[in-house]
Amino acid sequence: MRTFGLSLLLLAVFASHAAAEIRTSAVFGDSMVLQRNKPIHIWGWADAGASVEIKLADQTATAKADADGRFDAALPKMSAGGPFELSIQAGDDHVTFKDVLIGEVWVCSGQSNMQWAVKQSNDADLEALAAKFPNIRMISVPQVGVQQPKDSFDGQWQACTPESVREFSGVGYFFGRQIHQTLDVPVGLIDNAWGGSAAEAWVKRDVLKSSGKFDELLERWKKTEATFDYEAELKKHEERLAKWRENKKGKAPARPRNVLTGQHRPANLYNGVLNPIIGYTIEGVIWYQGESNASRAYQYRELFPLMIDHWRDEWKQDDFSFYWVQLADYKSERSEPTDSQWAELREAQTMTMSKLENTGEAVIIDLGEASDIHPKNKQDVGKRLARWALAKNYGYDIPYQSPTYESMSVKGNLVTLKFEHVGGGLDTFDVNEPIGFTIAGEDQQFVKAHAKITGKDTIVVSSDQVANPVAVRYAWADNPICNVQSVEGLPMTPFRTDDWKGITADAK
Repeated sequence: MRTFGLSLLLLAVFASHAAAEIRTSAVFGDSMVLQRNKPIHIWGWADAGASVEIKLADQTATAKADADGRFDAALPKMSAGGPFELSIQAGDDHVTFKDVLIGEVWVCSGQSNMQWAVKQSNDADLEALAAKFPNIRMISVPQVGVQQPKDSFDGQWQACTPESVREFSGVGYFFGRQIHQTLDVPVGLIDNAWGGSAAEAWVKRDVLKSSGKFDELLERWKKTEATFDYEAELKKHEERLAKWRENKKGKAPARPRNVLTGQHRPANLYNGVLNPIIGYTIEGVIWYQGESNASRAYQYRELFPLMIDHWRDEWKQDDFSFYWVQLADYKSERSEPTDSQWAELREAQTMTMSKLENTGEAVIIDLGEASDIHPKNKQDVGKRLARWALAKNYGYDIPYQSPTYESMSVKGNLVTLKFEHVGGGLDTFDVNEPIGFTIAGEDQQFVKAHAKITGKDTIVVSSDQVANPVAVRYAWADNPICNVQSVEGLPMTPFRTDDWKGITADAK
């Protein structure tokens, strides 16, 4: 009995000691970069009610753990520099993170085109050989899709080397490298992108529900959640595989995916790969996603800005910058005007800039590949995102926004289009005549238009087939043939002047 009682006592002491251990998200670690010039949010878990002291260089902050053991503290603003040590003390327990830098921190998020690694980008061998930037630090969040929020993840910060950079996001790295080389300060990059992810997976379910605009989407998932049996799907797969092994004709059947833990289910990615980093002080987010939502492009008009607002609300920092990549040109070129889901998704992306402050769009309608949804030129994508950050966040007087449609006027069969954000003026690539415009009358039947640049910010379009034009579109296709840009080389933003019902208008 004594032995049993002593064992219980030792277990209680051990449990008490274990509970006292300080815990933080893996986003805090050796070699991390903390955001400069903003209060630095530090959080974690200790004993309920414990007093916590945090030190970084000559700065200190204190906090008290709540009933669940969570503590939150804010260190004062600091200038770029380091390396430093960050220590967290709670009672007899403490943790120390070494080689900590202060600089610029950006989240790199979205789907596969953000996930696409440096090793898969153009000139991957040369890029890796030159990636010797000890003050660029990178961390990736593993792909975990769950319905309950995760506090942490399996990952660690790494300095940028020829070895470490190869697996990291290409767009993220090329963006961060430009920021680092221009500002000459440390840069931290957090990659949590997941290929094929849908925007609704990045949003809490109660946020989707309370908006009242996604009821059909949620109801569809509710039915899937009630009926999907992954074990049954695996059993069917094994049966198909056994039959295939008998004759081995064609490809082996693919292993089924568990949609309940995948990257489409509402809230899965919010909980699994976003929640563990929410609150980490950042300068902003760069985002490359939309392909998975193209068939519901009209819905994306509401979903995308909702997602951005939602992230900002949860971060409780400020309306941090959010810059995204408009979808590239992709699929077969069409010789005649046609409807396009991808064009409607691009339109939804562009609309978001007028709905939310501190947002921006990198247009890459000239960088895609018809047969590859993952264009390999990630360098120019990163640079176009970096232009937004360098101009808007860091005050550089450089072109950053693509020419954008402003207004139109009609005289006879001529339509004069006026544009803003034209930089030094409108220009064309490859051939002198502007290509990519279509025009329509009241019958809504679009035909190719002749176009001519008539001023720094104006283009006149017309067609002998349309006597009384009412609408013009530009680059309105999956893979449009188009060539208008600013003289600085930023391609014109695809647009339409009409608001006629699109092919994704009723998709939920």
